[in-house]
Amino acid sequence: MQAPPTSTTHPTGPIGTAAAPHRRRRSRCLGFAALAVSLLMAVPTAQTAFGEDVQEIPGGGDLGPNVLVFDPSTPGIQGKVDEIFKKQESAQFGTDRYALMFKPGTYNNINAQIGFYTSIAGLGLKPDDTTFNGDVTVDAGWFNGNATQNFWRSAENLALNPVSGTNRWAVSQAAPFRRMHVKGGLNLAPDGYGWASGGYIADSKIDGQVAPYSQQQWYTRDSTIGSWGNGVWNMTFSGVEGAPAQSFPEPPYTTLQTTPVSREKPFLHLDGNDYKVFVPAKRTNTRGVSWNGTPQGESVPLDQFYVVKPGATAQTINAAVRQGLHLLFTPGIYHVNETIEINRADTIALGLGLATIIPDNGVTAIKIGDVDGVKLAGLLIDAGPVNSGTLIEVGPDGALADHSANPTSLQDVFVRIGGAGPGKATTGIVVNSDDTIIDHTWLWRADHGEGVGWETNRSDYGLRVNGDDVLATGLFVEHFNKYDVQWYGENGKTIFFQNEKAYDAPNQAAVQNGDIKGYAAYKVDDSVTTHEGWGMGSYCYFNVDPTIRQQHGFQAPVKPGVKFHDLLVVSLGGQGQYEHVINNTGAPTSGTSTIPSQVVSFP
Repeated sequence: MQAPPTSTTHPTGPIGTAAAPHRRRRSRCLGFAALAVSLLMAVPTAQTAFGEDVQEIPGGGDLGPNVLVFDPSTPGIQGKVDEIFKKQESAQFGTDRYALMFKPGTYNNINAQIGFYTSIAGLGLKPDDTTFNGDVTVDAGWFNGNATQNFWRSAENLALNPVSGTNRWAVSQAAPFRRMHVKGGLNLAPDGYGWASGGYIADSKIDGQVAPYSQQQWYTRDSTIGSWGNGVWNMTFSGVEGAPAQSFPEPPYTTLQTTPVSREKPFLHLDGNDYKVFVPAKRTNTRGVSWNGTPQGESVPLDQFYVVKPGATAQTINAAVRQGLHLLFTPGIYHVNETIEINRADTIALGLGLATIIPDNGVTAIKIGDVDGVKLAGLLIDAGPVNSGTLIEVGPDGALADHSANPTSLQDVFVRIGGAGPGKATTGIVVNSDDTIIDHTWLWRADHGEGVGWETNRSDYGLRVNGDDVLATGLFVEHFNKYDVQWYGENGKTIFFQNEKAYDAPNQAAVQNGDIKGYAAYKVDDSVTTHEGWGMGSYCYFNVDPTIRQQHGFQAPVKPGVKFHDLLVVSLGGQGQYEHVINNTGAPTSGTSTIPSQVVSFP
């Protein structure tokens, strides 16, 4: 199967352009100092450090016009859902954002079709609290049956009794299916079985079969399924009850019995008539869903959140965080002319309806301090027309505090450079803090849309990891001008990686990396002694110059502690070729075949 051009890369700059200096192992005692400071900072105050009175920012309030809340007695639910879908079905780079929220109860005869920038979720504490006798559907009629551009949407915290017995969720990147209970089967392909390039399931129970059909790759984490239907290139599972046995490459199943560390995404729910945000507890060596029995975690009342609405400034957002409030971004687009700074431990910053932040004047959109337990979730960061050195930074350069007991997590946090308009950024995300969990991200330098071109939406690097003991589960990074992923920290782990090299490289010289042909999709620095990856693929489609050769998809030091399992490289339609899979290991791609011609475990 040849996928049409669907993704992109990242602009260049000083960060990550050369080998990073050797990084000292952290001092574990620093974590306690950071925690002590953060506890002091967490006390809300209406005064500055100099005793000056400042206006206190109120917490709570309404959720704004683009959060639509339904209960079973609401009239015209289907009509309203259809109205939103009609607006959003093909609005790939539109400006509207919506969250459809359903109070606990049973809803009959519902078919909620989900378009761009639309999230649907139940407001119970568990999926079964909110049941649809009906479907939550994604299909690809708007794109002639091709689902490779079904991005930026989500479904969470619902139970479904599909009308036909099988629910359809035909998506590609940035379309999570979380905390769902499907009382039947789940079809991941569009009607007609056209192309699809997803995807991600977590903390979900599918009673019947999950049928990928044409899906090229998929990652499923900490879930329970009745069975799994087939595989195309790369199907990866960790902590999934009912997952197929390890069998890569035929069929291409990579199966880990457990996930090393996980913390499920925070979510809005109702406690009686009061809105709260539930923050699931961190789990280790996990398997199956988190919501059997009593969910473990804490509920934070909405009045402890600054409910952010379009028009809010970075200055007000930062003042709210300093005051001690969490952040709940309602659906919308937010321009910030200074960095959003989160320096208080355990701060929650949760977006609804693909809330989108655009940094103006080349600032970094979000910086997180080297503190414990920040939860950043449900946000799209869109690069602005003035180059940003970075879009998200987790921890300052040189961060060394130990966060193993309470790590910072990024979940459904997406980065886009170009596509919706001009955008540039040297590096998408930089992770300096140790122990960070990156759970489902798509970092995309646009290959289509507006403001797209080799230099027009320049972005050299997607993700750079400097922190130790960082875990990535569900890592999608595409089309950056140089390295898509650079990893400098020790003891890093990645479970599932999906990549496409930049389609629009003008010629071989443009991607020449010294004496190496092209930049690896995933590079582990030579200084690293321990690193491990499972279920990782890189694809090329050099449609501007199909003669380009990519020396390898992966580059890593050959050391006993550096281990990769189940790698593949794919030449899509023979548009460019890989000469090896990792370093100089693995034979060249075949030229015209779109199936993975080489797979290796390394070393």
